Amino acid sequence: MKGGESVPSWVELLLSTQFFTTCSSHLISPRNECNFFCIDCQTPQASFCYYCRLSHHSSHHVIQIRRSSYHDVVKVSELEDILDISDVQTYVINSSRVVYLTERPQLRSCGVSNTKLSSSQTYKCEICSRTLLDDFRFCSLGCNFTAIKRDNEKNVAQNGIASNAKDVEIGTNNGSTNAGSANEISSDANNYRNEIPSSTRVIRHRRKGIPRRAPFF
Repeated sequence: MKGGESVPSWVELLLSTQFFTTCSSHLISPRNECNFFCIDCQTPQASFCYYCRLSHHSSHHVIQIRRSSYHDVVKVSELEDILDISDVQTYVINSSRVVYLTERPQLRSCGVSNTKLSSSQTYKCEICSRTLLDDFRFCSLGCNFTAIKRDNEKNVAQNGIASNAKDVEIGTNNGSTNAGSANEISSDANNYRNEIPSSTRVIRHRRKGIPRRAPFF
């Protein structure tokens, strides 16, 4: 799984599902542990047992969850055709190559030997810093999924900031244009007043005194 890519919806459900519980429909059956997951159904009760698979998921795409030292693993052969797991550390258990579903607890290093062993390892999980055996980025599918969510959220935030900055720039440019237009209109009005023809102006003349007749002789 790569950052920026759309992650299948069933991945998050797979990582949040509890496996190896007892199936409530087959309590007295010998193979009643819920260690199967259906990619096609994605129901709330995502884990189911061997008998439920035969009854309800015989034609579906089902993957089997296995246990290694009390931790859930999946065979690489069951995932590689439907999910990109090239960044996840793989392990060989019982002659099968597997990946862990979720992050595993880490023991605190104590003593000089453990410190030297830890310092000699150069590969670490980018999320939980677990030491890796080979040149991979993550120790489990869960850490890979966490990194993708983090990168996608970061990209969304950066795109939002860039969009807001662009809107502010457009608004500033519009404000400058409007201010310039207003100044031009004001200037044109002043010029118009200054250019009013003199003929239209009111010309006032001083009124003469009362006329008097010349005396008769």
